[in-house]
Amino acid sequence: MHLADWITMILTVLLIPCFGLWKGRGSKTTDDYLRAGKSMPWYAMGLSIMATQASAVTFIATTGQAYVDGMRFVQFYFGLPVAMVILSATAVPIFHRAGVYTAYEYLEKRFDARTRALAATVFLIQRGMAVGLSMYAPAIVMSVIFGWPDRITTLVIGIICVVYTTKGGIPAVTWTDVMQMSVIFAGLILGLVTVVSLLPHGVGFADAVYLAGTVGKLNAVDLKFDPNNRYNLWSGLIGGGFLALGYFGCDQSQVQRYLTGKSEAQSRLSLLFNAMAKVPMQFFILFVGAMVFVFYLFAQPPMLFEKDAMAVVSNQPGYAAVQAGFDKAWERRKHAAELIDAARKRDDSAALARSTAEYRAAQTDVDAARKVGIDLYKKVRGGDFNDTNYIFLTFVTKYFPLGIVGLVIGVIFTAAMSSSSGELNSLATVSVVDLYRRHFKPEASDTHYLMVSRIFTAIWGAWAVVFAQYAKQLGSLVEAVNQIGSFFYPVLLGVFILAFFFRRVGGTAAFWAMLLGEATIVACATFTKVAFLWYNVIGAVAVVVFGVLLSLAQRDAPGQEA
Repeated sequence: MHLADWITMILTVLLIPCFGLWKGRGSKTTDDYLRAGKSMPWYAMGLSIMATQASAVTFIATTGQAYVDGMRFVQFYFGLPVAMVILSATAVPIFHRAGVYTAYEYLEKRFDARTRALAATVFLIQRGMAVGLSMYAPAIVMSVIFGWPDRITTLVIGIICVVYTTKGGIPAVTWTDVMQMSVIFAGLILGLVTVVSLLPHGVGFADAVYLAGTVGKLNAVDLKFDPNNRYNLWSGLIGGGFLALGYFGCDQSQVQRYLTGKSEAQSRLSLLFNAMAKVPMQFFILFVGAMVFVFYLFAQPPMLFEKDAMAVVSNQPGYAAVQAGFDKAWERRKHAAELIDAARKRDDSAALARSTAEYRAAQTDVDAARKVGIDLYKKVRGGDFNDTNYIFLTFVTKYFPLGIVGLVIGVIFTAAMSSSSGELNSLATVSVVDLYRRHFKPEASDTHYLMVSRIFTAIWGAWAVVFAQYAKQLGSLVEAVNQIGSFFYPVLLGVFILAFFFRRVGGTAAFWAMLLGEATIVACATFTKVAFLWYNVIGAVAVVVFGVLLSLAQRDAPGQEA
């Protein structure tokens, strides 16, 4: 990077956390540290909720996902607006009126301590893995730019996150998120403008959009119902809706955001803001990835986007022939793209059909040549290989203008720190409130709990750094984080549905229903080919059905009502 990029990146990385620390100063009680004294306005909560999703994973992996698979991933979010409306009408008023610090504290009020502890443990397992994925994303950045080992990068990010999270608590996290989202929106707009400006002479924005659609990268909606297809309208609307209900309604990293609100109305507004803004934002990010693909129709991409993998392959016998095959296939694809553009401008449908067929044949050859390169790498290193997470960063570092590279890298870093810090704070909250204070030291002073909260933040930060080393084995990070969630959120969602709407179900039935629901999800993943989004429906329904049946069989007395 040039000096201007370094200056931009350093200022972005330092100033945003400093702003959060300044706004979060004065967190001297446990309530201030964990709930911001219930003082947050709706826009701060809304941007903070969005920021935990718009992490570095969003920048790095979602753009790459569109490059590889088109825009159909946007369907994953189609159920989110419906989920937000449902939660605004149910979870927000229930949690606010219960006066709880965590969502799982409510489960003891409704059921019993055992159900609360199980739900808290499920959350800690899931979110503990997810924070490691968030923290691994910057390691990809530094490996692309400098070739730094990911252990060093994750350690540095982990230390920074722990410092300002332990210092300022949820107020620092929330206000850091607000500033981070502002920079993210600016970075996305700059990214799209840069991509379009770098297209070859004679290929304008409209031409690029047409090319993206012709080659199948704007496939945003698939109406066909297929339970084995990960992304279609139905899996997104139903499976994605259930996942959103579980994530925003049962995940403490999200619930904690709207528990900081000044009122129920403010908390509702924060969720409704996300209902309106989230799908357009994800559409825009995927669209940027599709435009990057169009750019690489005219500028040759590397055979493998991961520098380390290319270095390994280039030293192997037979590499020259593999690279020559890739170069030839790419030249054919470029020529076909030029013919498509020319045929479109002439309004020549016959030529357009021929050039489109030529493009598809050339793309098949490009994919085949790339697969040979991947196989050559796997022959040396073994294991799986997926360089989706490196695509957008490779483009940014090679083609973005002076100064903007530093801004984008800074945005990725702050996004990683922001999402990770929010997750660390929620992990510490659940560890202290639902486990430590409830089962180990229930009568300590507020000062003691504040100190323990900071200690747990540091402990979870260390865990995240360790788990991040495994993240490289999971392929596309944006898919990995949602796959992990789909194994655990359905159980949490199911037990909260029982708590909210099935008043005759008691604690024992709810506890065993959660375990049986988790077993159902594992069985689905092991013995069927059902796409992971449907686990959210299957698991939640299983918990509810088991809970009702067990309650009828055991005739449990209803739990204490909140």
